[in-house]
Amino acid sequence: MFINSFFYFCFFDKENFKMDLINKGTVANSLCGYVRIDRWEDEKTDKLIEHYKSIIELLGEDVSREGLIKTPLRIAKAMQFLMQGYNSKPEDILKSAMYKEDYKEMVIVKDIELYSMCEHHMLPFFGKVHVAYIPNKYITGLSKIARVVEAFARRMQIQERLTFQIRDCIENTLKPMGVAVVIEAQHMCMQMRGVQKQSSTTTTSAFTGAFDRVATRDEFLTLINK
Repeated sequence: MFINSFFYFCFFDKENFKMDLINKGTVANSLCGYVRIDRWEDEKTDKLIEHYKSIIELLGEDVSREGLIKTPLRIAKAMQFLMQGYNSKPEDILKSAMYKEDYKEMVIVKDIELYSMCEHHMLPFFGKVHVAYIPNKYITGLSKIARVVEAFARRMQIQERLTFQIRDCIENTLKPMGVAVVIEAQHMCMQMRGVQKQSSTTTTSAFTGAFDRVATRDEFLTLINK
């Protein structure tokens, strides 16, 4: 069924059919055979749709007008995507690529893009995360550090807790000689509402072990600011 559908898409390029494939998350790359599939829990999605219909109506809009007919569905899917971190186990992410290695110098993954939702106003905060650790027998795949950030970020969050969660996950799983985490983020809850300070940036940090030493911490801070 999928092969026939994709054949039709490739050779006839019907716009409606193309958008249907994209919306369902089943578009393949004809060169490499890659298939992306987004899966939504039908019961949860239907409940969210009804709630968002009510919210839109309470805000004074007509949910039946053309531009809003599919909006509750889109929001329902978007929110499930943004909250997918609740289904993740960050410790298992690290363990999935955990290797013995005799390396005892600093490992830094910096400028990891961050997108999360403030739990106080359900508005986004976004920025960059810098993570470092000094291995003690074990290392992990570099992408796993970014995936741990993503797993904790895709939840209702506050930046302070997020900083500690990333640090503690790496500390408790890899048991390194030290962990350092710095997050720099902008919060829409204080930019587009409330105090409305558009240029403000919030920085949080958390350190353990070797990074409690001033020299080690300064080396880390110097490297992430290069």
